[in-house]
Amino acid sequence: MKKFSIFNFQFSNNVSILKILKLDYWKLFRNWKLEIGNSDGALTIQVLLVGFIAIILAAGFVMWTDAYVRGVTRSRDNSQAFTIAEAGIEYYRWHLAHDPDDFQDGTGEEGPYVHAYYDKSGNLIGEFELAITPPANGTSIVTVQSNGRVAGDPSIEKIIRVRMGLPSLARYSVVANSDIRFGPGTQVYGQLHSNGGIRFDGVAYNVVTSAKTTYNDPDHSGVPEFGVHTHVSPTDPLPPENVPVRDDVFTVGREFPVPAVDFNGFTQDMATIKTQAQANGFYLGSGAMNTYGYEIVLKTNDTFDVYQVDSLVSVSQSCGSAQGWQGKWGTWSIQSRTLLSPNVPFPANGIIFVEDDLWISGQINTARLTIAAGRFPFQQNTNKSITVNNNLLYTNYDGQDAIALIAQENFNIGLVSADSLRIDAAVVAQVGRVGRFYYRSTCGTGYIRSSVTLYGMLASNQRYGFAYTDGTGYQTRVLVYDANLLYGPPPSFPLTGAQYDIISWDEVK
Repeated sequence: MKKFSIFNFQFSNNVSILKILKLDYWKLFRNWKLEIGNSDGALTIQVLLVGFIAIILAAGFVMWTDAYVRGVTRSRDNSQAFTIAEAGIEYYRWHLAHDPDDFQDGTGEEGPYVHAYYDKSGNLIGEFELAITPPANGTSIVTVQSNGRVAGDPSIEKIIRVRMGLPSLARYSVVANSDIRFGPGTQVYGQLHSNGGIRFDGVAYNVVTSAKTTYNDPDHSGVPEFGVHTHVSPTDPLPPENVPVRDDVFTVGREFPVPAVDFNGFTQDMATIKTQAQANGFYLGSGAMNTYGYEIVLKTNDTFDVYQVDSLVSVSQSCGSAQGWQGKWGTWSIQSRTLLSPNVPFPANGIIFVEDDLWISGQINTARLTIAAGRFPFQQNTNKSITVNNNLLYTNYDGQDAIALIAQENFNIGLVSADSLRIDAAVVAQVGRVGRFYYRSTCGTGYIRSSVTLYGMLASNQRYGFAYTDGTGYQTRVLVYDANLLYGPPPSFPLTGAQYDIISWDEVK
């Protein structure tokens, strides 16, 4: 009888199936032959084994194919859920652009808020669910969380959380509306801009910009100079020469001309701030006759003390002779005062308005305040100023603390001021200047001071300055930009518009 076994079949490359399966034919299958009938062929147990193995391989392939298809489908659904979550963020950004103060999705009710999501053919493919956290008092930052889900598999979910805010006018370390000069000893951390020309002889650690191409530097006679220039040796060449690279002065560079900053944004809201203070803040009217205004001392327990300023430091006639070339010159330093109201709680809306000259000092802890001084109707000879002669400090430098000092006229540092002075605030002089009056040697020991550090920003309508070319004033001036002010400014600080910017973006899930 002729017998045929599939295990003896040879491939064209002379490799036996036995070798492929790594089986020892003679040991495993000796004497295990099964013959059926009297046919010329014999079906052996080995054929059944090969069939069994083939079934296992086929089943494995089917399972692998199924897992692969499932994986592709899940990956597609994950991607689609992510797209839906992103769509939720963009939808609410669009919503805020049309209604910047609505944080309830137009419903007037607490969230979350669920929206169906369709493809371009109108087929439902999923939904996004929005959770909205409105801004804290005094900031424009809103937090939006969007959960995206697909209709085919609701168990698949992607979560995106963003923080969005309206940018404020506090985007510069220094912004001025006129020609300005920064002398040796000045260090500026943050953008610096002037609508006039800039002479900069200190060190700038961010870009310095001017709206002018050229201008006549008022500190000396001569031909026009570059809109941003330095007299640090070697003095910049004159136009139309090429502008040199001076990274010893402008470490990040300088740009001019650039578009002017609308300085009216800093000046248009004083009346609104007064109204807010009268409605739900703290308001002080004009002081009594023969007084000089008020002093407010801020405290870390969320209260402040109010003093009446009874008299100012007097000086000799020779010191006061400088008054002729500086309007509203004075020592701006308190000689005597009377306590009017101790431990006044910080107002709920964070707004304090004083219709008189104002002195400020003290420290806050997790507070956000806007303090303004002005008198209405607006008249040049009755405009009011703010003075800081002693430290005004934050406790926290992570955005929890914020102070704005908005003076209708000038922001002053007086004659009798701290030798090493620190001011943590956004400082605005609406129609006047941020600076210190000129005090000569006949004014006493206070005419020269060591250092002043301003942490925040300053906006000065007229020329800024805490020092003079003869060496008087503060010898070292350090201006540090508080980046938290851009999207988290103090209450009622002017904003640039109604378009929300995305500050941070996180994929939570």
